[in-house]
Amino acid sequence: MHDPLALALAPQIGPSRLQQALATDLSVEAVAELLGREIASGYAKTLQEGRAEQEREQAARLGLRLIGLWEPDYPEVLRHLESPPMVLYLKGELPPSERNIAVVGTRKASPWAIAWTHKVARELAEAGVGIISGLALGIDTASHKGALEGGGYTLGVLGSAMDRFYPAQNRTLAEKMNVLSEFPLGTPPQAGLFPRRNRIVAALAKAVLVVEAGEKSGSLITARFAAELGRDVLAVPGRPGDTFSLGCNRLIQDGAGLVMHTEDVLNALGVRAPRKQTLPLEGPEAQVYRALLELSEALPDDLAQTANLSTAETLSVLMLLELKGLVQSNAGRYSPI
Repeated sequence: MHDPLALALAPQIGPSRLQQALATDLSVEAVAELLGREIASGYAKTLQEGRAEQEREQAARLGLRLIGLWEPDYPEVLRHLESPPMVLYLKGELPPSERNIAVVGTRKASPWAIAWTHKVARELAEAGVGIISGLALGIDTASHKGALEGGGYTLGVLGSAMDRFYPAQNRTLAEKMNVLSEFPLGTPPQAGLFPRRNRIVAALAKAVLVVEAGEKSGSLITARFAAELGRDVLAVPGRPGDTFSLGCNRLIQDGAGLVMHTEDVLNALGVRAPRKQTLPLEGPEAQVYRALLELSEALPDDLAQTANLSTAETLSVLMLLELKGLVQSNAGRYSPI
């Protein structure tokens, strides 16, 4: 019996050894020849105990999908990490596009940082940007909630197994979103696991935004991973004497992009900001605008007929809509912006 999941769950197996073994037929004999008898013995025991089957069955009960390093749908951005996760435990979906940003910061966030993060995450989600974070309290929570409110994609990456959820306060939030872990079921939260979580957060995003972080914040680990992976690092400035802003201010001092508004993030990602509607329109303005959306492009006379207004009134309304930035004219023809 040959099972790559059983090998991944075996003692003393890491990504490098797993990748080496994947080039063989995964028999115990082949593993012994390549990696030594001790590792092969652990692999044989894992097979005999049926640990892989147990893991799959438990994952299925939890509604999780397992994606192994050996599978074609394993994310390429993770496959090329120095130490890629051997198995991904996924609830929901992986990021559907590359338009993602990681939003990280302190767990003990100030009220302004919580409110700012929630607002910006919502506006980014409305612009089609995915939000990735660590489902921790504080900034992480605000970013996930903002993304959900904006109707967008959000992914939380855990520093524990999916069945040992941490923090417990965010369990209800996690049920509403996509969640990912690399740790075998039963793995409790441990301090040493969170930096590993952070490298996944950085790798899956196009850029990392640090909202509020002290000089020794774990968020700076995520920022460092991002820089090493060639991702953009962005930071929100804070007051010079503010303990929880020292990390962000230092990042900016070292060259991180300074962020004050949602538009700054969108520009860094190369995403065009959605036009802010001055709607709802009423009366003749609404009639003309609806007619223009229906026709896509039209002369004033055609618009007047569709909107059931006089040409003179239609031209007057078009001038107002132009001032509001809702329509544009080209050689006498009008179209929505």
